[in-house]
Amino acid sequence: MANVGALRLVASATVTCALVITAAGCTPLAGPGSAPTPSGSGAPGTTSTPVVSSATPTPSPSPTPQDVELTLLAGGDVLTHTPVNDSATGPDGIDYSPLLAGIDPWVERADLALCHLEVPVAPPGTQPSGYPVFRAPQEIVRDLGEQGWDGCSTASNHSADSGFDGIAATLDALDDAGMGHVGTARDERESLEPQLYELRREGRTVTIAHLAAAYGLNGLEPPAGPWSVDLIDAGRIVEQARAARAAGADLVVVSLHDGTEYVTEPTEHQRKTVRALARSRQVDLVIGHHAHVPQPLTRLRGGPGGDGMWVAYGLGNLLSNQGKECCVAASAVGLLLVADVVQPPDGPARVTDARWAATTVDRAAGHRLRATRDALAHPEEGQLGTAELKQRLRIARTAAGTAADEQRQPPEGKAGKAPTVVRRD
Repeated sequence: MANVGALRLVASATVTCALVITAAGCTPLAGPGSAPTPSGSGAPGTTSTPVVSSATPTPSPSPTPQDVELTLLAGGDVLTHTPVNDSATGPDGIDYSPLLAGIDPWVERADLALCHLEVPVAPPGTQPSGYPVFRAPQEIVRDLGEQGWDGCSTASNHSADSGFDGIAATLDALDDAGMGHVGTARDERESLEPQLYELRREGRTVTIAHLAAAYGLNGLEPPAGPWSVDLIDAGRIVEQARAARAAGADLVVVSLHDGTEYVTEPTEHQRKTVRALARSRQVDLVIGHHAHVPQPLTRLRGGPGGDGMWVAYGLGNLLSNQGKECCVAASAVGLLLVADVVQPPDGPARVTDARWAATTVDRAAGHRLRATRDALAHPEEGQLGTAELKQRLRIARTAAGTAADEQRQPPEGKAGKAPTVVRRD
């Protein structure tokens, strides 16, 4: 039986091989008593080569270009009052991270996060101080950077509080933290250039230029000449924005330190300045500071391409010791500005929408910064009662107005690769 089975196996293999011999170059198995057959067609002196397909592989289709979608976040005034510094001071030194942690998810999920450092850093050899002449501990810059802020505007009415040494110390600290800065300068060349941020997305690079200026310096002059602090001049800002675009910027953002302290309504000077920027069609977004209370968000006619220009007249305070005990109740309230940026594959980048989120400082809990909605959801984590938190949310909503919607949760998803901060060395 074994021999018969073997013969049947050989016969079967021979027939099968004969069917595919041309296509596969198979060699028939030799049967009992047969002579070996040379590989090939079986004809004497010939050798076959396996057939190879000459069809060209179909290339994979190129991926369809996608829109670049970015989230820009901006926060209110950072004011290191002495009680704030005391809350940040512990056995191991000064650390503002626990104070700032309440908005960690908001900062982490932004593609570009811009803060407003209203106060200068204490120059080497000097002690930190609070109001009325500010000198901030350098740790505030370190901890803002560690939280995820990519850069700060630095032009404010307090920019000259510590003279030129304070300006230099502030910008040195921001450089050391890997952060961008604009609004004050260490030399004239630095003052002429915007701060640029490059964001690589969808195989393309989106470049965002940041400019900043303040209304004045509490009666002081720029300590090293006009170039050391940018003061508001709408015509000059427009020319800076135009130059930034000519140099390759896809988007131009302007921070303005202006208005009347503790007043929600924008001043005529604020309105006149932002109208000029909107009419120029060179500026995409305006971020306002100084009033220490929230001010309205609105979309003006004009802007690049005539598509409109969003302005947040004032974001109030991000971190401070202010509140109804010293100032007005609204000074304990801030806004986060959340702006959507879209760049289609074949078109320019545009700010397509803007929203706001309320923040507040829980002074009794050690100056803990909270997103107000989150604080309302978890009042047990702080010292502010539900009624007080609801009142602070109403203040934010009334001030922000109806042109922009409220953003109740941090932006969805995770931010892409961190932007490149273009140094102006």
